[in-house]
Amino acid sequence: MNVFDRYAPFVQDFIYRNNWESLRAIQAAAGDAIFNTGENVLLCASTASGKTEAAFFPILTLFKEDMPSTVGAIYIAPLKALINDQFLRLNELCEEADIPVWHWHGDVAQSHKEKLMKRPSGVLQITPESLEAMMIRRHAALPKLFGDLRFIVIDEVHSLMRGDRGGQTLCLIERLCRDSGASPRRIGLSATIGDPEAAGKFLAAGTGRGTIIPKIESKGMRWRLSMEHFYVSDTQAAEGKAVKALDVLERPTDEAPENADPAFGYVFEHTRGKKCLIFVNSREECEAVTTTLRSYCEAKHEPDRFLIHHGNLSTAFRSTAEAAMKDEDVCMTTVTTSTLELGIDIGRLERAFQIDAPFTVSSFLQRMGRTGRRGQPSEMWFVMREDAPEPRAMLPSTIPWKLMQGIALIQVYLEERWVEPPKLDRLPFSLLYHQTMSVLSASGSLTPKQLAMRVLTLRYFHRITQEDYKVLLRHLIETGHIERTDDGELMVGLSGERVTNSYKFFAVFQENIEYTVRCGSQELGTIVMPPPRGEKIAIAGQVWIVTDIDTRRRLVYCEPVKGKVPAYFGECPGDINTKILRRMRQVLLEEKQYPYLMKNAAARLAQARMTAKASHAAERTLINLGGNMWCLFPWVGTYAFFALERFLKIRCKERLVMRGIDAVRPYYIQFTMNAGEEEFFSVLAEEIAKPLDPMELIYPGETPLFEKYDEYLPPELVKKGFAYGILAVDEMKSVVKSWNYGTK
Repeated sequence: MNVFDRYAPFVQDFIYRNNWESLRAIQAAAGDAIFNTGENVLLCASTASGKTEAAFFPILTLFKEDMPSTVGAIYIAPLKALINDQFLRLNELCEEADIPVWHWHGDVAQSHKEKLMKRPSGVLQITPESLEAMMIRRHAALPKLFGDLRFIVIDEVHSLMRGDRGGQTLCLIERLCRDSGASPRRIGLSATIGDPEAAGKFLAAGTGRGTIIPKIESKGMRWRLSMEHFYVSDTQAAEGKAVKALDVLERPTDEAPENADPAFGYVFEHTRGKKCLIFVNSREECEAVTTTLRSYCEAKHEPDRFLIHHGNLSTAFRSTAEAAMKDEDVCMTTVTTSTLELGIDIGRLERAFQIDAPFTVSSFLQRMGRTGRRGQPSEMWFVMREDAPEPRAMLPSTIPWKLMQGIALIQVYLEERWVEPPKLDRLPFSLLYHQTMSVLSASGSLTPKQLAMRVLTLRYFHRITQEDYKVLLRHLIETGHIERTDDGELMVGLSGERVTNSYKFFAVFQENIEYTVRCGSQELGTIVMPPPRGEKIAIAGQVWIVTDIDTRRRLVYCEPVKGKVPAYFGECPGDINTKILRRMRQVLLEEKQYPYLMKNAAARLAQARMTAKASHAAERTLINLGGNMWCLFPWVGTYAFFALERFLKIRCKERLVMRGIDAVRPYYIQFTMNAGEEEFFSVLAEEIAKPLDPMELIYPGETPLFEKYDEYLPPELVKKGFAYGILAVDEMKSVVKSWNYGTK
C-alpha cells in the first residue's frame, strides 16, 4: 500500500481540496518512516517543502484509527507567531476528523487553556517556555494530560541546537515522559541542518530509539540574489569607474528623498509596490531602519508603507504586521529581526532584503526561504553599509568586513552546501540551575538523592559530574535559593522564590530588565533602561517623548513626536563560525568574480583586494602598521577568537611588551609591542607548546557571566562553564600551532 492510500479519508480529501496532484518526496518518505517503523524521524527539506503536513498526515491518520485517550501529539515551536500560523493550518485539516487542536502560549486566552485541561485530547501546540510553565504549575495533571502521548513534533529544530533553549526543550521532553509515563516518538523538522547525523542523535537523546533521516533528493534551487554596497556618505565605490558587475535588476518607479542615506534610499526605491521583508541583525537597527524609511514616505508625501516586527514589540504590533503580510491585497514592507525568519507562512512575498550580513549560513538560508514560495524563485537583496574609511585610517578598518562576510556565507553554501553544525558540547551550568529550581518548584520537596536522580540523569547534562552538582546545591543552600527542611529534604527557598515566581523564569534565554512602553491605552512594546522624562525613545518604528516613568511597575508613558533617535534593547552578539572567517580570507586572496555583486559592491571588493595584496593582509597573519603598531589577522570564529585574545593577554603580553590590545571580534586584534615579527611567533610557539588549562584563560578576579542564570551559580562553576564550554581552546591551540613565522 502506498503512502497516499494509507492516509485517512479526511487527509485524502484535504489533498484533493488543495489540488495537489501528487505527494512531495518529503511527504512520501515521512509517511513510510512514521507508518512502518517505531523510530524517531528527522525531516530535513527546504522551506515551504511541506514538512509540517509530511509529519501530521500520518500522525493524524494513526489517531483516526486509534484515538489517543489524552493529548496524542505535542507540537513544539520556538515562536508564538509560528504556533499561531500552524494552529490555523492544522485546524483546517483536523476539523472534519473531530481531532481537537489546542495552542498554548502567553497570548492564548485562559478559557481556551481550561478547555484543554478538562478534555485533554488531540494535538497541543506550545513553546518551550509555556511547556516549562505547564510542567511547574500543572505538574499533578501531567499523567491525565499526556498519559497516552504518542508523538512530539519539534519544528525548526535547528534553532534549538546551539544553546540552552534547545537543552531546555530536551530536558522538558524527558521530564514530561517520565512524569506522564508516556514514551512518544520524536519528529524533528528543519530546513537548515548542517550535520543531520548529529542532529538525529540530539533528537533521540534519552528515548532508547534511533532516528530515521530520509534522504530527499532536492531539486535544483532557483535564486535571485544580489549584493550592493553603500558608503553611508561620501562618493560611492563605483562612481566614475567602469566595473563589470550585475546590472540593476529593475529601475525604480520613483526615487528616495534628496540627501537620503544611500543604502536606505535604495531599499526605499526597490520596495515600492511590492510585498517585502527587510531583515536586520538587532532590534535597535530594526527601529532605526523603520523610522528612517517612514520619514522618507513623509518627505515624499506618500502613505506609510512600512511595518515593524521584533521581539520587544507588543502582541498587537506584531499581529498587525503578520496579518498585513498574509493579506494578498496589501503591498507593505516589514522591517524585522529573526522573529520572521522561521517558518510562519506569510504568503506572496516578492523579495527579501538583508541589511549587512547575518551571522550564520543557517540564518541566511532561513531568510532567503521566506521568499520564492508557490513556484517562484527565492529572491534576496543584500545591502551592505559602511562608513567611508578616512584618508589616514589604518589598514584593518579599510577592509569591508561585512561585505566579505556576506560573500563568504553565500559561497560556502553554494560551493559545499555547508551549514553550521549543532553546538552540543557546552557545560550548561546555567540551565542546570534552572532545571533544578523547576523540578523543585513542581515537586514541592525532594531528598538530595531524589533531586539528583531527576535532574543530573537528564541526557543534556551528561558532561556534568556529581561533584559539580554537589557544589551547586551547597551554594544554593548557602544563598537561600534552596532550603533544607527538618527531615533533610530540599525545597525552594525565599531567594529562589523571587526567581521562580516570575513569569520570566520559564525562559532560559538572556533577557534584560525591561520597561513596558505605553501611549494612552496603547501598549507599544518594551525597552531596556528608559531615559529621563522629556527625552526621546524609538519604538514601533516611531519616535516618542517620555512623559512619565513608573519605576516600581516598570512602565514608561510617552507621546508621539517627530524626529529620529537611536533605540536600545540590549546587546546582540554574533556567533560566527571559523569556516566563514576562512572563506572571507579566501575572498580577499582569489580573483573570482561573484555573479550576484552589483556595481558598488564589485568596486569595493576590488579596492579591498588591491589593499590586501599591497599589504599582504590576507597572506600574513601579522602585519606591521607602522612603528611599533601591529595587527593580527587570526581568521578564526568567535569563540576561538575569544580564547586567542585571552591567551595573548595572559601568556604573551608581558614577554612581548604588548600594550593597547584592541580586538574587533572576530576579525582582527591591534596592539603595540616592542618585539618584532620573528620574536612574536617564537614566543607564541613556545607558550602554546606548554600545557594550557582552559581555566588559565579566566582573568584574575573575573567571573564571566555569560548565560541567564550564571549570577546564581558558585563562581567556580561559572568559570568552569565559560572556560570548558564557551572558549574554543582546542581550536585556538590548533590554529596557533599551524602558524609559521611570517606566513599563515
